[in-house]
Amino acid sequence: MTVEPGEGSSPVEDPKTKSKAKKSRKRDPDGRMRLAEHLIEFRNRLIISAIGIVIGMVGGFLLTDWVFNLMAAPIHDIAETRGRTADLNFQSVTGAFDLRLQISLGLGVILSSPVWLYQIWMFIVPGLKKNERWYAIGFVGTAIPLFLAGVWVAWMLMPRIVEVMVSFAPEDSSSLISAGDYYKLIMTLCIAVGIAFVLPVVLVMLNFAGIITGSAILKGWRTAVLLVALFAAMATPSADVLSMFFLMAPMLGLYFLAVGIAMINDRRRARKHKKFEAELAAAEASAA
Repeated sequence: MTVEPGEGSSPVEDPKTKSKAKKSRKRDPDGRMRLAEHLIEFRNRLIISAIGIVIGMVGGFLLTDWVFNLMAAPIHDIAETRGRTADLNFQSVTGAFDLRLQISLGLGVILSSPVWLYQIWMFIVPGLKKNERWYAIGFVGTAIPLFLAGVWVAWMLMPRIVEVMVSFAPEDSSSLISAGDYYKLIMTLCIAVGIAFVLPVVLVMLNFAGIITGSAILKGWRTAVLLVALFAAMATPSADVLSMFFLMAPMLGLYFLAVGIAMINDRRRARKHKKFEAELAAAEASAA
């Protein structure tokens, strides 16, 4: 005996219809993701980034001796040229091992930059269309060299900063520098400058995605100059003003380059839109 729908039993639902209904309940009428979905997305991309960093740490651990020797080179140069005692020291039994782990973590962040930069971009601009997916490729392809360039600029400034800071010690004193604190200073400087070099690329990609206009970026140039100056002052903790300006120059250059690219893209988009409207008007006129 068959039971008709509505007589005490519900009809069997099509799995495809059920799946579509489930998806429709997850999003609001405007098609935007809910807060819970954003948090889940953030968690998933954070896990992927963490896995990439851990894998990078494995490779970075093998380079710790080489990196430590490069770090200690400015200290040894100061000792030779100025004729004073200057050396790195470990203040605990486990200090050397802890430093190796810190160096490998820093190298893991640098080596895995393609992974977490891509995850950051996909979290900022989710759900790209097929013709917009190349934005992610363009972002990663541009952001990685700029991030590494920022790390290199910070590394080149590091010996000058160390020399200025050590020069404040009295002539007859000995500079016994904590290896852990010294490394934190260098790695913080390198990663912070690397990320700062990537920010203009984020502005350009947001402009290409239609989220922000070039004129809006340009209007904030005074704020950008102030923030860059403050960042350079904090990233170069020394009385050497020249190092601060050496850091500010490429960052401001990248910012205004991003403004120029965004404004050119806005003009191109406006011409394309105007051409589309003209073709649409002509089609309507011919149809009438």
